[in-house]
Amino acid sequence: MHWIDPACLPETKGVVDRFLINPHGAADGLLLKDGKEVHFPRHMSVAILAAVKPGDPVKVRGLRPRGVDMVVAVSIQAGEAPAIVDNGPQKKEGPHKGHDHKGDKHTKPEQHKHTDVQGVVTHVLHGPKGEKRGALLEDGIIVWLPPHAAESLHDTLAPGRKLAARGVALTNALGTVVDAHEIGVSLATLLSVEPKKHDQAA
Repeated sequence: MHWIDPACLPETKGVVDRFLINPHGAADGLLLKDGKEVHFPRHMSVAILAAVKPGDPVKVRGLRPRGVDMVVAVSIQAGEAPAIVDNGPQKKEGPHKGHDHKGDKHTKPEQHKHTDVQGVVTHVLHGPKGEKRGALLEDGIIVWLPPHAAESLHDTLAPGRKLAARGVALTNALGTVVDAHEIGVSLATLLSVEPKKHDQAA
């Protein structure tokens, strides 16, 4: 949304509780201490990680999806520092175009393995359009699900509910995220959430 002037958008103030990371370990959001979720595009992550840390007061200007307590950021300002504005993905010359996270101390994985996790959901996490995509557990682990699975699990994906998952875990300096292949209320009741074969072929 780099074409939107952030000055025309409502401002949300808060204090950063933690960063949110996607299944690849890249930062793509913030959780504020009041529970509000902030999503930002991946191409903003390097600048945001360099300027923002947990405990910082921030001002966010962005759009708010219907029915979800979140902001899709167009600009983020930490304290009195200059605002970090979404100016679109940075273009690169040569054969390797797009953003490259190699060498980024925040996103370089330390672990990448199959694992089981279980705990109590503290926050439901969303994609940039407000769609359910996963959950933050009370121990800080993030569980991500395929979009079709997350939207169908309204009762399981809710604060205070027990959640168990099996999938591929990745850990880096920002935390641990599990790309779930199975999910349930306990490890004994896990069900597959893999896309159906005809969906994969589509």
